[in-house]
Amino acid sequence: MTQPIADYALIGDLMTSGLVGRDGSVDWLCLPRFDSAACFAALLGDEENGHWRIAPAAAPASAQCTRRAYIEGTLILESFWETEDGGSFKVTDFMPQRHTAPDVMRIVEGLTGESVVNSTLRLRFDYGHVVPWLRRCDGDRVAVAGPDSAWLRSEPPVPTWGEDRSTRSEFTVAAGERVAFVLTWHPSHEPRPEPVDPYEALEQSVADWREWTSRCTYDGPYHEAVTRSLITLKALTYAPTGGIAAAATTSLPEELGGVRNWDYRYCWLRDSTLTLGALLATGFLDEARAWRAWLLRAVAGDPADLQIMYGIGGERRIPEVELPWLKGYASSAPVRIGNAAVDQLQLDVYGEVLDSLYVARSAGLPAEWHAWKIQLALLDFLEQNWRRPDEGLWEVRGPRRHFTHSKVMAWVAADRAVRTLELNPSLPGNAERWRAMRDEVHNDVCEKGYDPERGTFTQYYGSRDLDAATLLIPRVGFLPPDDPRVIGTVDAVCAELGRSGLVRRYSTEGLPVDGLPGDEGAFLACSFWLADALYLTGREKEARELFERLLDVRNDVGLLAEEYDPVAGRQLGNFPQAFSHVGLVNTALTLGGGGLAGGPATD
Repeated sequence: MTQPIADYALIGDLMTSGLVGRDGSVDWLCLPRFDSAACFAALLGDEENGHWRIAPAAAPASAQCTRRAYIEGTLILESFWETEDGGSFKVTDFMPQRHTAPDVMRIVEGLTGESVVNSTLRLRFDYGHVVPWLRRCDGDRVAVAGPDSAWLRSEPPVPTWGEDRSTRSEFTVAAGERVAFVLTWHPSHEPRPEPVDPYEALEQSVADWREWTSRCTYDGPYHEAVTRSLITLKALTYAPTGGIAAAATTSLPEELGGVRNWDYRYCWLRDSTLTLGALLATGFLDEARAWRAWLLRAVAGDPADLQIMYGIGGERRIPEVELPWLKGYASSAPVRIGNAAVDQLQLDVYGEVLDSLYVARSAGLPAEWHAWKIQLALLDFLEQNWRRPDEGLWEVRGPRRHFTHSKVMAWVAADRAVRTLELNPSLPGNAERWRAMRDEVHNDVCEKGYDPERGTFTQYYGSRDLDAATLLIPRVGFLPPDDPRVIGTVDAVCAELGRSGLVRRYSTEGLPVDGLPGDEGAFLACSFWLADALYLTGREKEARELFERLLDVRNDVGLLAEEYDPVAGRQLGNFPQAFSHVGLVNTALTLGGGGLAGGPATD
């Protein structure tokens, strides 16, 4: 039976992550990186595609834990179970920050009475496609196939046996007793890594996470939600490079049974401004520096070759392929890895990069000379190319158009260059040239991207369709919040893109601009943008009501996917989604009166 997306919780070690269901099963795990092939892929197929379940021995496959929660201030999950004979136990799931190899640790601890517990491990490398060869070695189990190797051990040792191409254990824990399982991956051609003590690793992991969360400077009314979102953003960060993956998963659908299934385990440039703003505004300067450094490395080179996304290490090649042996989450096929949108022209990313570096400089991050040189090169390219049609921020797979948001972000690029030169007149650059470009873009957007009959900005020039991205117009400073065109746009988006109080990105009715069949849910980041826009335009009560509605959309451990179906009451799309959690943090900051994180609100 397919579990709801919201039934999953995230664990990770700042290089990769896994998803643990309420039924005690790890159904998704990529090793050794976020974008590596999964060794547990039941999330996108079934149990035969790999999973690891720990649950009461007598519990049916549909049984779920009684309750679960993260240890406060950490990414360490505790799931509590009650058994038919009156016993109870908890399972603590986590991945310690690695020294050499990635470890998944699952500690079973008896709480009351005695409990008989079952562990069923099915390793399937290469996204559930390859069944490894298993053997015993020094009392442990080792699985090998091609480049992959994984070791399973327990402390204290419990009996294991092979059954139905899986590794099984059944054991009893009484109150106060503990059994720890450790699954360790390493390249098959290398020696086995030195084992890590799971109980010491748990103590150290709690200390590591709590030390990190103690640096949060946010002290507003939404502290719990903001902290959980920041922990999620940290968990999606690839520590060696500072890159932040957009999500932990691939191909979780925007519509159940539909084809809008994409791989989000990469780093999008457009996330940079809002993410930097959120990190800087909440005191995480080290993470902001690392993200900026990743950004500068990724965009270095010919501005004409700028991509909208890169691998977590800055890789440029992300070829898209389909995996036909996986039926897809809730039969939503195809399952894709890689992302063909990497080759699209999306002019808004130039503005996002310039805005990110402006925000970093304004927040006091030490300036770097080569960063300004990169910005000048990007501006030179954009000056010659902003008039071109593109695929836009929603990565449409239909024809290129003159998307209003793309033009607005071209304005942002010129505006941030002017602002930087005004604050730092010793820097090289022609402020008058960028002012002229800024004025030209502004006039173009107001003339061609605005529908005076309906009083709203539209999705693209000559269109009557709307786009929730136009809600960002006051946030980036293109027009002040009290401008009638801004107010009209907010009203129009609410009326035409609203769905049970939340917001879709754009209309998918008729012949959608993205060229794809089917529908999608309300886009959570856009719903946070609406809350910001409502607040900026003086509708604070509505903004707070919407924000609190969005907090209720989170699952029981505080996580958000990309989208939400308000009719069916379920999360949709890749999970957890960084963009959704960035939106939560920034809106909480806005409602707290601290201003907008990530750029000026007005001219």
